[in-house]
Amino acid sequence: MARLLEHHSKQLLRKLKIPVPLGEIASTPAQAAEIAQQIGFPVAVKGLIPVGKRGKAGAIGFAATKEEVLQQAEQILGMTVSFYPIEALLIEQKLAIKQELYLSITIDKASQSPVIIASTLGGIDIEELSREHPEKVSKTSIDPLIGLPEYKTVEIWSDLGLTGKLLRQASTILMRLYQMFVNFDAVIVEINPLTITEEDALIAAACVLSIDENALYRQPEIAKMVQPGSDRAWRPLTELERKLIAAGEDEAYRGTARYTEFNGGDIGFMCGGGGASLLLMDALRRFGGRPANYSEIGGNPPESKVYQLCCGVLSKAGVKGLFLAHNITNNTQIDVMAKGVVRAFKDMGIDPAQFPVVVREAGTHDEEGKQIFQAAGIEYHGDDITLEEAARLMVKKMRQFYPDYDRGSDK
Repeated sequence: MARLLEHHSKQLLRKLKIPVPLGEIASTPAQAAEIAQQIGFPVAVKGLIPVGKRGKAGAIGFAATKEEVLQQAEQILGMTVSFYPIEALLIEQKLAIKQELYLSITIDKASQSPVIIASTLGGIDIEELSREHPEKVSKTSIDPLIGLPEYKTVEIWSDLGLTGKLLRQASTILMRLYQMFVNFDAVIVEINPLTITEEDALIAAACVLSIDENALYRQPEIAKMVQPGSDRAWRPLTELERKLIAAGEDEAYRGTARYTEFNGGDIGFMCGGGGASLLLMDALRRFGGRPANYSEIGGNPPESKVYQLCCGVLSKAGVKGLFLAHNITNNTQIDVMAKGVVRAFKDMGIDPAQFPVVVREAGTHDEEGKQIFQAAGIEYHGDDITLEEAARLMVKKMRQFYPDYDRGSDK
């Protein structure tokens, strides 16, 4: 799931003629104040991050004067919300709101079809409010082969109590939002709140849009807007993770290369992915090892992809050893893997005689791979030992090289 920041989401809404507030991006308090004066007071000052709950975290403020904008901007730009540092602001006109609605379209996992959720309750406490007032929430599944007929949009909002001008506006916005959901390969599109202004106009005050990352090749315009690594919301990408995204994109349709960095750790970890890699990670920890990362390399990647990932794994501060292991079902050429790893060691000036390395590989061209690894002085094991035994050997080797290595459990 690839996320867009709010200003990009609203840019797409505007293209589909869904009303949004006037707004621009600022990266400094001075820019924020200048934009606010151009838009006209009062304004909303919003921190731009690819996660929700900004309002409750204090990352959204309102200002009626230049001084208040400067104060709000200085405060919000220095914040971190859900581990995401706020580096930019969206400065928007503040709407005169009479009522807040809610509207979203996502994929229902049970029916494997789009589902529309609409409500006459919106805002930051939407989950709690919808539980307290289920009668004010509508949930409608849509057959993707039939699509969303216009009468259905009228029916949805009419059942929730909208009439007249508001009913027509809400129905039109829902039709256009469904068009956006389908045309942009969205996983979820959410307008919260969809505001009713004092003039009885409907405006999308805030928007969330996430795209199926596997469909980005069909969406070149949107791909430029996507936040790297935003498919996970638990923390932003580190500098090294950002760098290694390029390794995964090298010959994108041949093999995978993924990297997730841990705090601390001293064993560089390269595996084939899937259940075996998770068992390997557990085994390393159980025997007293400290993995510095989790990285997948498999599916028969080219040498360049192996090389880039290995260089990245070895470059993390504190890494004092490398563990490389694959199961035979990984379908990867071991000689290609060996060439990439050996080249990484050579170019980074790392001597395997002075650096603990354990390789456990099995599969296509494993004899050729074994010769390449051993010629470079790298300890190689095939399917003569189990993956768990290889993990035990890796920790044992760390202790041999570093006598003060924390022994942990050796059961």
